[in-house]
Amino acid sequence: MAVAVREDALDFSALTDREREVLLLLATGEQTRWLARRLGIAERTVRAHTASIVRKLDLKSRFEAAIVSHLYEDDIRGTCG
Repeated sequence: MAVAVREDALDFSALTDREREVLLLLATGEQTRWLARRLGIAERTVRAHTASIVRKLDLKSRFEAAIVSHLYEDDIRGTCG
């Protein structure tokens, strides 16, 4: 399965600090429940952040977000406030 990501659409500065934190954790491939526990927030909140990340980065899925997180980890960390 090929995943095509348009680099010009990857504006990590558009994400909130918490969204960047969630995005970086998506690369671990862990379930929403684990991410929520690790962050100390509700599963519903993790799903909301994930949906916002996918929308803001013009991606198609959480899977694509995880791939982007893995490929662009340094760039994502570089936009952290």
